[in-house]
Amino acid sequence: MSSSRFTFSVTLLTSSLLLHTTFGSGPLFHFCSSSGNFTANDPYESNLRKLMGNLYTQTPPHGFGLESVGQDPYRTYGLALCRGDVEGRDCRNCFHDASNEILKSCPNSKGAIIWYDNCLLKYNNRDFHGQIDNQNKFYMWNTRNVRDPTNFNQKTKELLSLLAKKASATPKLYAVGQLELGKSRKLYGLAQCTRDLSGSDCFKCLDGITGELPRCCDGKEGGRVVGGSCNIRYEIYPL
Repeated sequence: MSSSRFTFSVTLLTSSLLLHTTFGSGPLFHFCSSSGNFTANDPYESNLRKLMGNLYTQTPPHGFGLESVGQDPYRTYGLALCRGDVEGRDCRNCFHDASNEILKSCPNSKGAIIWYDNCLLKYNNRDFHGQIDNQNKFYMWNTRNVRDPTNFNQKTKELLSLLAKKASATPKLYAVGQLELGKSRKLYGLAQCTRDLSGSDCFKCLDGITGELPRCCDGKEGGRVVGGSCNIRYEIYPL
């Protein structure tokens, strides 16, 4: 597990960024790896470019791509994932934006990860495929508080726990759903894993980040825990 770690960081983001990304197309966040840098014209750079091209071909038709290119010590591993209900054209556009942005944000880095609302892109010089990424993670939340946080938190956990079970049992490792809050109000949720994980590891990943909600989102109208292998989100409006 340790061989695939990026720099450990948990970043707390307020609703100002949440609002920006709701109405804009910019990235939610990114991390650059501490696993080293490559130089110009290094074989790793060529392999990384090929990796991006292969993922661009793979990902839009299926919503997921998994690839490795080259031989050690210049081998690079990559993964791309689009939100489970995103159409191929939007998936392609998101991957295009993500690949361009991450190469600018993490120039010469042998590993990086970037998140958008509609997609995730990750690469590294160490094999991370099939492993739960507990290191790369950030939180987002709505600054508005609910009136009855105890009941609301319970409903949120109930919904996301159900979605974790549902997502881990589907081929796309993706699920959305809703719960009644009373007085014509509903709570909406989403859960998704990268498809290199097994169903049991997907559930383990989602269950773990659901347990982290109190750190960021206690009594908040909306929130997310976004990781390198899975993410959850809840809101009081349709997602």
